[in-house]
Amino acid sequence: MEDEPFIGSEALAAGRLTRHELRTRFRPIHQDVYIPVDAELSPVLRAKACWLRSRRRGVLVGFSASAVHGAKWIDNRRAAEISDANRRLVPGVIARACLIEFDELCLKAGLTLTTPARTALDLLCWYPTDTAITAVDALARATRLKVADVELLAERHQGRRGIVGARAALDLVDPGAESPKETWLRLVIMRAGFPRPQTQIPVRNEYGVLIAEVDMGYEDLKIAIEYEGLHHRTDRRQFDKDIRRYDELIELGWIVLRFTAEDTPGTVIRKVAAALARRQ
Repeated sequence: MEDEPFIGSEALAAGRLTRHELRTRFRPIHQDVYIPVDAELSPVLRAKACWLRSRRRGVLVGFSASAVHGAKWIDNRRAAEISDANRRLVPGVIARACLIEFDELCLKAGLTLTTPARTALDLLCWYPTDTAITAVDALARATRLKVADVELLAERHQGRRGIVGARAALDLVDPGAESPKETWLRLVIMRAGFPRPQTQIPVRNEYGVLIAEVDMGYEDLKIAIEYEGLHHRTDRRQFDKDIRRYDELIELGWIVLRFTAEDTPGTVIRKVAAALARRQ
């Protein structure tokens, strides 16, 4: 069984476990749904356990569907989400009543869940704008989801609650974001009225050799905008690599703006404005 959740009564009936083993080596996460005592409650594990709780009849939606599709940056503490007839309130589960068309369903890892496009639309309808955009950025990066696919579904579900805000937020989605902080940085720049930055810009030297892939920026103006997570400063090899990379970008005439968790929206706006002014 390894680290996978399972239905305890099924394991006992099949003779895979004794009652003593079930009691001592595993713990219940839902009624009759067990996981190993030392298993980490990841979003995917929560999703699988929640689906088993539905007796395999539910449909994983929202963040749970996103996790199964391979999206990163989902908080381990976030409750599982499922469309299920059993909507009794239990800790760690958000049970929703969803009208889901057949072509908005898929199977992955043996689980029934919403397609990437339907998952994205649900996230945009259910959650605050910034939370939803960050989640859909990660989902799009994991699944190669196209914004046009979500727009088509939005047309189908014109009357649903939250659809107007979802459509507006959809224009801000970009699968080029490699972390929630990159999404945050991009949104600060766009909401300040600056041109939309390109993401993951490849930069080559005079010999055609790729020297960097910039988080975001303006290729035609040679402005690179980078978000540096903690590992950029704590990992010595990464730190040294970054220094060489930035030196090469500057030698090629790029302005390099580097931001960290310490930077406020005001700092970002001021530095981007100064860089754009230098290129006028």
